[in-house]
Amino acid sequence: MGFSSRNTDDLKSSGLTKDGEHFVGFSHLPNQIHRKTIKKGFEFTLMVVGESGLGKSTLVNSMFLTDIYSPEYPGPSKRAAKTVEVEQTRVSLKEKSVNLYLSIVDTPGYGTAVDNTNCWQPIVNFIESRYEEYLNAETRVHRTHIQDSRVHCCLYFIAPSGHSLKPIDIQFMLHLHDKVNIIPVIAKADAFTPEELSAFKKNIMNEINQNKIKIYDFPDPEDEEESKLLKSFKSRVPFAVVGSNYVLEVAGERKRGRKYPWGLVEIESLEHCDFHALRNLLIRHYMLDLIETTNNVHYENYRCRKLTGISPEMALKGKDNKNPLAQMEEEKKEHDVKMKRMEIEMEQVFEQKVKEKLHKLKETEEEYMRRHEEMAKKLEQQRQEVDERRAAFEKEKAAFELVSKDMEEIRRVNTLDLNMKDLQLDGSKNKEKKKKGLF
Repeated sequence: MGFSSRNTDDLKSSGLTKDGEHFVGFSHLPNQIHRKTIKKGFEFTLMVVGESGLGKSTLVNSMFLTDIYSPEYPGPSKRAAKTVEVEQTRVSLKEKSVNLYLSIVDTPGYGTAVDNTNCWQPIVNFIESRYEEYLNAETRVHRTHIQDSRVHCCLYFIAPSGHSLKPIDIQFMLHLHDKVNIIPVIAKADAFTPEELSAFKKNIMNEINQNKIKIYDFPDPEDEEESKLLKSFKSRVPFAVVGSNYVLEVAGERKRGRKYPWGLVEIESLEHCDFHALRNLLIRHYMLDLIETTNNVHYENYRCRKLTGISPEMALKGKDNKNPLAQMEEEKKEHDVKMKRMEIEMEQVFEQKVKEKLHKLKETEEEYMRRHEEMAKKLEQQRQEVDERRAAFEKEKAAFELVSKDMEEIRRVNTLDLNMKDLQLDGSKNKEKKKKGLF
């Protein structure tokens, strides 16, 4: 028994056309898939993470045009917990006969503690538990419809500080970028001027690239016209968004926005914020790709790690969405490169320290020489002062001796004069005695 092969030219010449009676009908396969998909519906799980009060609940309501969060079921900021909790809300939405089973995962209590060390761990555990549930359902002997509760996208809300990412932002994305598709979002973008917002976005992307954080990369479409539009949308990452639960009337049209004393912010206007770009990319163009990326990359990585027995600690070291065995090989190469780099750095540090030590010794020697010269100058100055004082003393001594000699000569002369006077006085007395004896 053999199989024959025919090329496309043979099929074209056989007359199998739609208008002929030999029309097969496999061109209707897309229609069959469409009907089956419409009947089955779509499952999508969206996680929103960020500090309390950044407008996460309002943005979700604005994005899906429904009150997922309401006064009866408030958002996470109004039911904040002392510790990080992970809560899931499931709603069924319908648009033009298409059913969407949407699950919103929020994290009340995230970033509100004084010590936020490992505050992302409950979120990591939740994501991996969903992968574990899906893996267990796949490996059952009797499998029916497997409900996909895996997290397909994580909107990470960045506080509008205007400076850069906080350490908790960087650590969160580093611990989750290989487990879920992360899309960074700047909350409350109406707090910035256009110049401040542009600088803030640039700082955020620089820190993301410096820390090698893998955020979701929107693939390029094949259509050129659509590609230009989507590229303009993708250039707005991280998306600066504003949410609103209010519908206002603007120039006779009803639009969602926020009214302030200084004016009106239309959340769907690209001149005011990136909400329109985010919703179009997330829902209209790349929702299916987010689901497929979760299934083909993040879930497969988890499944491979689980089945090959790689520990979570080793898995955390993986930086790319690749096979863990390939990651181990890359880690070995990176380790060798790191050791070589460390060796070079240690040599450089040693040389630098030797140079610093020699420089310090030279400075010490110069300091000692300077002090020696100063002491020598002081000693020379003191010697000169002593010589000057000695000369002055010798001069005073000579003057004193001269005065002493003069005084001694005067005293001697005076003594001689007194002696002469005494002799003369004695002579005169003797004469008088002789005269008296004669008489």
